[in-house]
Amino acid sequence: MAIKLNATYCKRLGLPGYSSHQFSVSVETELVATGDIAGEAERLYHLLQSNVDEQIQETGFVPSADYGMLDAPIANGRSAANGSAPRQSSAWKCSDKQRDLILKLVEEHQLPKDDVDALAIERFGKGVKLLNKVEASGLIDELIDTYGGNDHDRGDKRRRGGSAYQRDQHRRAA
Repeated sequence: MAIKLNATYCKRLGLPGYSSHQFSVSVETELVATGDIAGEAERLYHLLQSNVDEQIQETGFVPSADYGMLDAPIANGRSAANGSAPRQSSAWKCSDKQRDLILKLVEEHQLPKDDVDALAIERFGKGVKLLNKVEASGLIDELIDTYGGNDHDRGDKRRRGGSAYQRDQHRRAA
């Protein structure tokens, strides 16, 4: 009587940028004698393990940390590359509108992105893309106060409700 022995070995490795890759090998064999099932299972396991380990060393494409991010200049709320509406980047923690306004101010006033990022780090202890909505509002207000903006962007009274950051600052001061 023949006995079927199925063996599978799988390995998953974590890669940078929340990426991973996995490789598995399965084999099915028939044993003629039942006397050495444990020995044959051990032999198959080591055979599969060594082959998977050898193959998984080839990682193939590994995305960079900013893979898929939108860093193209924004004009009228559209990306310059294809005229389509920009996608929300997972790296930006603020709202789409805040991101678009920050990028618009950077573009309109030809501000070095490194300088704006340094300002965010100085004020909030983190880069522009990591600012939450309240912090991004404070950065936007500072950029508008320092460099000016379009009439519809200027001043707390003209921006809907003003800056949440400034309200929060007044609350802390009181």
